[in-house]
Amino acid sequence: MLNQLDGVFHALADSTRRSMVERLSAGDLSVSELAEPLTMSLPAVLQHVRVLEASGLVHSRKTGRVRTCSLDRALFTRAESWFLQRRTEWNDRLDRLGEHLARDDDHGGREGHEHDDKENRR
Repeated sequence: MLNQLDGVFHALADSTRRSMVERLSAGDLSVSELAEPLTMSLPAVLQHVRVLEASGLVHSRKTGRVRTCSLDRALFTRAESWFLQRRTEWNDRLDRLGEHLARDDDHGGREGHEHDDKENRR
């Protein structure tokens, strides 16, 4: 899963591609429609679409001369799950740190730290 997420994070590292993904979140768009608000050539837009496709975030299909792009929402769900796992881990760590600091304070853990307090006030 991490290798796939590497591609996702690489694709989303670019503001143009993030903008394209944001617009695609509202529904499928043709490459021409994706290109409309951008100040770049159609070949440049296609390069961005290829990066998004390589990451798995976007799939495209060609009907006649029109290439239509759509998001792979399942991949977003996997990326979100990865973030939520990291968030849970860090929240647990911070909770344990807070408990440790509270116990330290309850047991007079600040004794001998008068020098540190004076240094911090300077």
